[in-house]
Amino acid sequence: MKKYTTVSIPKQLADKIKERIKKTGFSSVSDYVIYVLREVISNIEEKGKKEAFSKEEEEIVRKRLKGLGY
Repeated sequence: MKKYTTVSIPKQLADKIKERIKKTGFSSVSDYVIYVLREVISNIEEKGKKEAFSKEEEEIVRKRLKGLGY
């Protein structure tokens, strides 16, 4: 059984979400908010996992720097 907590959002925002989900597969404001939050968290986590350079790119940079005398 999943455990849930209550999060309050402004009524005006909830009303906007209700309008937005009318033509979607979301059955409630809560379902939509959970979906959006999962997407946001997932994107943040993915950005944190990406390396600045791939191993190949890093090797190219090393060779260029070495060629420049560094």
